[in-house]
Amino acid sequence: MMVYPLALPARLSVGRLAQQTGVHPQLLLRFIELGLLDAERDSSGRLWLAPNAAVTVARVQRLHLGLSLNYSAIGLVLDLLDRIDELERRDRSWT
Repeated sequence: MMVYPLALPARLSVGRLAQQTGVHPQLLLRFIELGLLDAERDSSGRLWLAPNAAVTVARVQRLHLGLSLNYSAIGLVLDLLDRIDELERRDRSWT
């Protein structure tokens, strides 16, 4: 299947995400177990991820390599960063 930049697939398999990011599929499964990545199972039990999951994987890797955080701690850091972004958006909407 050919993927064009303007026509992203509606979902990604773990294998496809591994190809895109260069991260081993087992590590991606670990990210899913830790709640770092959101995945859904189809009726056959296969895991599917959102097309923007590669962005999340990049954030996780950057925090892990740049700050030497373990993957469990990264979940907390990502939650805090998302909360900060939300608060900043709210603050901007008030002005």
